[in-house]
Amino acid sequence: MGNRPFAAFSASVALALLALAPQPAAKIERLTLPELVRKSDDAVLGRIERVEIQRLDHPSDGPDLFYTTLWIAGRSVRTGAELTQAVTFAGGTLPDGSGAWNSEAPSADDIRVGNRVVAFHKWSDNLGGGKAAHALYAAHGGLYRVMETRKGEFVLGRGEGYALERNRTLAELERELAELVK
Repeated sequence: MGNRPFAAFSASVALALLALAPQPAAKIERLTLPELVRKSDDAVLGRIERVEIQRLDHPSDGPDLFYTTLWIAGRSVRTGAELTQAVTFAGGTLPDGSGAWNSEAPSADDIRVGNRVVAFHKWSDNLGGGKAAHALYAAHGGLYRVMETRKGEFVLGRGEGYALERNRTLAELERELAELVK
């Protein structure tokens, strides 16, 4: 009984040290634009028309698997064909507040209905829970916003280590992609 305060103190110290210990960082795959084009199946350039969040429970992968799917109306970068492409990533929050936060997911601002985007994707037979879909390649590193300004349309870069490190005009990106898909 006399050790109980010491045990509580030790547990508190252990928890504090654990909180201060370095945590493994989530990582986005570092890619150049040619690597991203080569590793993805395609990219769609278009406008987000719908955002859908789905919750799955799976017998072996577990309960509460959340996926967000973006429905993007636009055109294929590889073929030029007009299409509406569904692109999915892990995480999302339902209107009732249930969900799963994923640090690698695009931000809420990036996936708003009406946004123009370039989304690189790759087919997956199973993202988890038996969910087959065109997965957003490299998590948020595969989604780039297109902004309209007085000087034209620009694709927003994401900084060092991302396939699009710097902002560039949409026309410039389209020329680069056309060369890369040849």
